[in-house]
Amino acid sequence: MPDVVRFWVWFCAYLNGAGWTLSALHQLNATGYGVALLVGLTGWWLWRKKASAPVLPRVAWGKFRRRFRRPFPLGFLVLAAMAFLGGVLYAPNNYDALAYRVPRVLHWLAEGRWHWIHTIFARVNTRACGIEWVSAPFIALLNTDRLLFLINTVSLGLLPGLVFSVFTRLGVRRRVAWYWMWIVSTGYGFLLQAGGIGNDLFGAIFALAALDFALRVNVSRSARDFFTAIVAAGMLTACKLSDLTLLLPWALAMLPVVRLGFRWPVRTAAVCALALTASLLPTAVEDFRHTGDWTGMEAEHPGVSAPIFKTGVNIFLAASQNFCPPVFPWTDQFNRLVDEKLPPKLVERLDNTLEAPCRFHLEQMQTEENGGLGFGVATLLSVSVIAAFFSRPKPAGSSPVWLAWIRWSSLISLLALLTQSNLYRIGRLLTPYYALLLPPLLACDGHEQLVKKCWWRRAAGLVFVLAAVLLVVSPARPLFPVQTILAHMRHVSARVEIVYSVYRDRNDAFAPARGILPPDVKILGLVTYDDPETSLWRPFGARRIVHVCPADTAADLKQQGIEYVLLNPDAPGTEFGPLDPWLKRMNAQIVQKFQLTLRAAVGPVDWYLVKLN
Repeated sequence: MPDVVRFWVWFCAYLNGAGWTLSALHQLNATGYGVALLVGLTGWWLWRKKASAPVLPRVAWGKFRRRFRRPFPLGFLVLAAMAFLGGVLYAPNNYDALAYRVPRVLHWLAEGRWHWIHTIFARVNTRACGIEWVSAPFIALLNTDRLLFLINTVSLGLLPGLVFSVFTRLGVRRRVAWYWMWIVSTGYGFLLQAGGIGNDLFGAIFALAALDFALRVNVSRSARDFFTAIVAAGMLTACKLSDLTLLLPWALAMLPVVRLGFRWPVRTAAVCALALTASLLPTAVEDFRHTGDWTGMEAEHPGVSAPIFKTGVNIFLAASQNFCPPVFPWTDQFNRLVDEKLPPKLVERLDNTLEAPCRFHLEQMQTEENGGLGFGVATLLSVSVIAAFFSRPKPAGSSPVWLAWIRWSSLISLLALLTQSNLYRIGRLLTPYYALLLPPLLACDGHEQLVKKCWWRRAAGLVFVLAAVLLVVSPARPLFPVQTILAHMRHVSARVEIVYSVYRDRNDAFAPARGILPPDVKILGLVTYDDPETSLWRPFGARRIVHVCPADTAADLKQQGIEYVLLNPDAPGTEFGPLDPWLKRMNAQIVQKFQLTLRAAVGPVDWYLVKLN
């Protein structure tokens, strides 16, 4: 298992470094990636040959087969297969990925380099690029986003082993860690993203890997473990800015072995250079250059700074979102009750502090956009902690102070994030944190007796069943003939039909707009703020999308070869204003007006295709 994780860490870091390097050379294209992959694989082969090791990490298939005959591993294997099947059957439809993560890669490839995109949608520029650089070779070489879900499928496969290794190194008993490695991996955020293209599961792997190899090197004193820990930490920061605080437990684990770097000064310098290139640093530098803020959040309207208030709200949100049932039919009644009871002053402060709408509402169903640890795992964990506390375990020897610091430092990392985050779906944002927060709760010796009890194992089995039900009915990738069944259900909610249809069509949501474009249009202007732009690029390479801002003039658009512009003047965030004055100023005319349903909660919205005269 360590060899497989090590390969994944270095592979992803290499792709991040290759992306920035090819951008600097203006060779970010299929040819550039072909050469980069050939160089990387050749270097890997030479290194493994020099070390007298197989080119690819060894997998003990016999042990693998024996392991998955047991109920808990078999349950996870079934869930992982269901998630993989969903990825095979359905095109990617994660909203954030289709709105800015995939489009930014398409913009870079069209330009042949990373560049600051001219736009009013700041996330296209300011967000970390970790998963984007891993996705870019798929898109450049295959001209499709259809296989991007494999990144998260691999991540899910690595999750149980990493959880077990970290748990046992942080003082959790091996028997307890063995059961919980499978249970934690059934978290809704992990399973739902495994068949899609979200980036929270992707970051969770590097959070665990960075700490795991840092703890390993304290025992092995191995150069491989030492360097892998450094590279994994760099990749951790490249996944999301919100993961940055998880460097604290990694730094504490690396502190006793930091002198090892002086044994291999040249290699240490080279590895640190790769880790920094693959980290958040290049994005932070560009954010500072263009916005004056290395985090880039100033360009995204972060709201009022109120750390104590944000902490309280985020704790409540995280708890409610994680303990919300996987399917909650009474959402409307609950949300109406919350709206009636919330004081107006609190509502006003929520609007000024956190992203809208923050009303402590619950969702009808857990999806990859809002899934966290999940109802099943959160409930079982709560019951287990209480039961273990009252089980009167035998006194155990105290763990080293240094190990206790590492174990509890993840809580400090969490509190640091909660004081700053203004995102409503905090339950999903915490996905990389969950596994690192559990060792202090599971280190009690009472858990070792608890996992032997029949009632506890049955309750854990129910967690697997709930996760399987959620995977079957997930709107993003339902594993049942949803259209056929809904067509024969007379009393089904219109909301349910809309949700499933929107997820079904989201990957190509702008297909009606493409259908009315003249076939010779190679450059299309787009006024957008948080729309699934990826659809307009299809088939990839057929046309280029250029963002149009309200301040742009007709001459600016003509200079870029833009003849047609697609826009929704009433979209929040565009600051576009009335359409008629803009048409007059641009000397443009409406070609066609049509409706698109891009969000189930919003419904049909008017869009316009405009031609510049």
